[in-house]
Amino acid sequence: MLAFFLFISCAAGAQQAADTLHYPAERHFRNVRQLTFGADNAEAYWSPDGKWVVFQRTAPKDGVPCDQIYAGKLPKAGKPFRYKRVSNGEGRTTCAFFTGNGKQIIYASTHLAGTECPPLPDRSKYGNRYIWPVYASYDLFITDRKGRKIKQLTNTPGYDAEATLSPDGKKMVFTSTRDGDLDLYVMNMDTRAVTRVTSELGYDGGAWFSRDGKHLVWRASRPRTEAEIAEYKSLLAEGLVAPTQMEVFVANADGTNARAVTALGQANWAPNFAPDGRIIFCSNHEYKRGFPFNMYLLDPATGAIEKISRDKGFDAFPMFSPDGKRILFCSNRNNGGTRDTNVFVADWAE
Repeated sequence: MLAFFLFISCAAGAQQAADTLHYPAERHFRNVRQLTFGADNAEAYWSPDGKWVVFQRTAPKDGVPCDQIYAGKLPKAGKPFRYKRVSNGEGRTTCAFFTGNGKQIIYASTHLAGTECPPLPDRSKYGNRYIWPVYASYDLFITDRKGRKIKQLTNTPGYDAEATLSPDGKKMVFTSTRDGDLDLYVMNMDTRAVTRVTSELGYDGGAWFSRDGKHLVWRASRPRTEAEIAEYKSLLAEGLVAPTQMEVFVANADGTNARAVTALGQANWAPNFAPDGRIIFCSNHEYKRGFPFNMYLLDPATGAIEKISRDKGFDAFPMFSPDGKRILFCSNRNNGGTRDTNVFVADWAE
């Protein structure tokens, strides 16, 4: 999904006045530090001990034509962030996450269907709108931090991707088309038993467990009109989805009591839980043009929303460190006027 948001945010790049690591209005950020430099780096997430970072990277100039998974140990101040590829370099990968013990990494990959990057959809067939492919060749895998001993976790027809784990590492939530729609499923990591937890028509994806493991938060589309439903089903039949209208949903971990907690319009996505139970997410709802994308904090009890980032292009994929003292995110900031997206870390201040 990253390609869509980069596509939109690139148009804002020329309007950005100057490169910066930290905008004055970003009052929650302290000691912002850039970890990667150049190319497209996204979905960077902490290990359970807060010492490692895993992320996906596309860097054609470095011989990485589409996303592969990388991991590295967060360095001390003043030292460079060094990372190594943990996926096998074949196909396309996405959405990596550390296991509960921090020694292994789960991610989705298309490599069993072929060593080359799967083709992107021809947007001209769809009015040049952004259309996101949900490759049927995606399955979920697990490996160690050095990319050895890769084991397959899913083996069903259709898309299996967008996985994260409960804090204790015992359950994995992911998105799958195994039953015909883009729904959420939970896998018991010991038994590999899978339970479906959403059933309403529409795209359900990017789910995370709460810190106590009792709740889920995710992004979802809900086509309502006859035309919206027809378009959604038509695209899905081609292995495609148009993720431009999404809201943030929450539910119990078994899928009960599912409900939307935003009604902002446009694309509200990449949600997960802050240490205090609030929800951090990304959105372009303030901008009719579809950009910039910024990060927001939502109190689900009151509906109060606070804008926490200010880049004029793209701020997304936030994740608080396990101790709640730092935040990882990905941004177009400080990219020298290029289209590069990089990984940043900052201390968090209330």
